[in-house]
Amino acid sequence: MRNFAICVMLVTGCIMSCGFAAETNSLPINSHPETDAYNGWHLAIQAWSFNRYTFFEAIDKTASLGLHYIEAYPGQRLSKEKPEIRFDHNASAEVKKEVKQKLSDAGVRLINYGVVDLPNNEAECRKVFDFAKEMGIETIVSEPTPETMELVDKLCKEYNIKVAIHNHPKPSFYWNYEKVLEVCKGRSPSIGSCADAGHWMRGSLNPVEAVKKLEGRIISFHLKDLNEFGKPDAHDVPWGTGKADIPAILAELNRQKFKGVFSIEYEYNWNNSVPDIRKSIEYFNAQAAKLNPSGWVDLFAPDLSNCTYKPDTWVYSDGVLSANKDDFIWTKEKYGNYILDLEFKVDKGSNSGIFLRCGSMENWLNTSIELQVLDSAGKEKPDKHDCGAIYDILEPTKNMMKPAGEWNRCTITCKDNKIYVVLNGQQIIDMDLDRWTQAGKNPDGTPNKFSTAYKDMPRTGFVGLQGVHGGEGTTYYRNLKIKKLPG
Repeated sequence: MRNFAICVMLVTGCIMSCGFAAETNSLPINSHPETDAYNGWHLAIQAWSFNRYTFFEAIDKTASLGLHYIEAYPGQRLSKEKPEIRFDHNASAEVKKEVKQKLSDAGVRLINYGVVDLPNNEAECRKVFDFAKEMGIETIVSEPTPETMELVDKLCKEYNIKVAIHNHPKPSFYWNYEKVLEVCKGRSPSIGSCADAGHWMRGSLNPVEAVKKLEGRIISFHLKDLNEFGKPDAHDVPWGTGKADIPAILAELNRQKFKGVFSIEYEYNWNNSVPDIRKSIEYFNAQAAKLNPSGWVDLFAPDLSNCTYKPDTWVYSDGVLSANKDDFIWTKEKYGNYILDLEFKVDKGSNSGIFLRCGSMENWLNTSIELQVLDSAGKEKPDKHDCGAIYDILEPTKNMMKPAGEWNRCTITCKDNKIYVVLNGQQIIDMDLDRWTQAGKNPDGTPNKFSTAYKDMPRTGFVGLQGVHGGEGTTYYRNLKIKKLPG
């Protein structure tokens, strides 16, 4: 009986341990997560929305909106520093390397490319496909002639890259979705539609009906909402405020089990479109989350109505949250197991903190876990008080902090007794709270200032940010999203 009991205990322990390991493997403990509101849909920016700017500026604007995907178009100026260089499939190896680095630094992926010409010339077409393969592009957006379709189909299969046929308005050959269906007939699933809802509306075609007709052939979307229907000069407006029935379009795509990219191509208010695009993103996420929610939601409402803070201490403007005093902003809701994903940047000499599972706002020091936010870039060996540390408790394994003035992405996963932190693409904290068994003392023997042993810290509590604190500048936060975990 004794041996049997031991075996049962061992097997049970293995099941519990393996179960936790399997669950842990699904968590973003080594990289940043996708935070789309709909499980299986990605929102991207079509860089044409920012064609008054350079491609590098378009990448930065994409990141500022909390989006991690971009669709490039051929011919955009590369950067302010190199305006004479145009980015396209003819780019030099040096330019492509520079673009890859810029995308990596911004946390943005180049997912689509177009609208680009695919002529009935294999050598020229291969240039585009080779470029797409090298840059990690999934879909080429084009308007190939019917005579070119056999070549395009062949290359799609060879490269495992999709081609989405775009519908520019009349007199474009593909202005009517019937033509797209016609040239796709008998072709592989890698060829389909880049459905531009705005251009359909300009041509008096109902987007919902078009989506229904194209079932099974929609590869990507240029989603738009226009102020007028059936007028060639109609212009973009924030989604949900125009004549397109966005909820019906999304509901139909959900019914079809569409999985893909929605590129925001906002062709109005060119020099100041970011606020309108931000409104469109908020509307899209609210609608998409009703259909197939991923669990990701904004931590703070734009009007901060779901927060506790003193008036005039925190300001939310143009998507950025910042403080002008040494005070906190807290969620009104308590969270236990969750993933928190956000971005922050610091002024020179600034000092702040992200507070997790706070049990008491009045006694936040001894009832919450603080992730230090500090201008400590460049320090070779970070300690328990540098950026990314669990303050006074555990130092980060590596200093991943960017210089003052640059945005940093941070993902914090709280799961039972475990705390994981990923900063700028690398895990820097893997913490087991249960190892901190004594108040005022760390497992390595060093002292800490807390009167509560970390193993006894609340496992459920408020999430908070600290304002201007003991430094010379302030800290800025944006794109704060949270996803609850089971347990």
